[in-house]
Amino acid sequence: MAKNNTDEIIVKFDDVTKQYGDLVVLDKLNLEIKKNEMVSIIGPSGSGKTTVLRVLMTLEKINGGVIHLDGEPLTHMNSNGNIVEANEKYLRERRSKIGMVFQQFNLFPHMTALQNCIEAPVEVLGMKKEEAKERALELLELVGLTDKKDQHPSRLSGGQQQRVAIARALAMRPKVMLLDEITSALDPEVVGEVLNVIRSLNKEHNLTMIMVTHQMGFAREISDRVCFFNEGKIFEQGPPEELFGNPQNERTKQFLHAVLDAN
Repeated sequence: MAKNNTDEIIVKFDDVTKQYGDLVVLDKLNLEIKKNEMVSIIGPSGSGKTTVLRVLMTLEKINGGVIHLDGEPLTHMNSNGNIVEANEKYLRERRSKIGMVFQQFNLFPHMTALQNCIEAPVEVLGMKKEEAKERALELLELVGLTDKKDQHPSRLSGGQQQRVAIARALAMRPKVMLLDEITSALDPEVVGEVLNVIRSLNKEHNLTMIMVTHQMGFAREISDRVCFFNEGKIFEQGPPEELFGNPQNERTKQFLHAVLDAN
């Protein structure tokens, strides 16, 4: 099944601000992501890249602005005609539309690969156990780990754990997948196996993906759009061949020179 791109906006940041004390991490950020779009976020450390994912996952509260997910506010809700801060029930429902894969794999150590993929659909979505198991097996096959389904995380390599984490996120049938530097904790020789999974997901499945990465070659190859972040803002964005091949912003040029010359 080929990707089916649309012009429908699924994620929208509207003047979103996030700060810790006096430190402004996101500075009135405006960003729109279309359904089925693959967007890579690049930029120096401390530029706000991971914070974009964390506020979208509601792991952090924003200080200003509004985030919309699938046409509705993410952290606010309508109550008797007034927009108020969302309660936990509303947040849980919104959050279930998002899957996140972290740098550190965050698997449950006491559960097998299969159990890790079954747990949330049963507990959060209320899926029947048999259905969840069937889905989990399909996903483990998708990431090439059917033969490891009964292994605990401690018996798996870093690359295998990260592939289980991807399957676990997909088990929730998210509308948006967030990938946070998912290869940074891996040994160089297993990075490729994780990137291959993302590559095939991007090609074969209608999924919106937002990826924070320092893998410039991969971002260039796989993205529909690349956003260069600096100081909590998007300094430049565009198709990868334009942003990498002919950056317009001086700060983008400096960053790309530094990271590409270092490789």
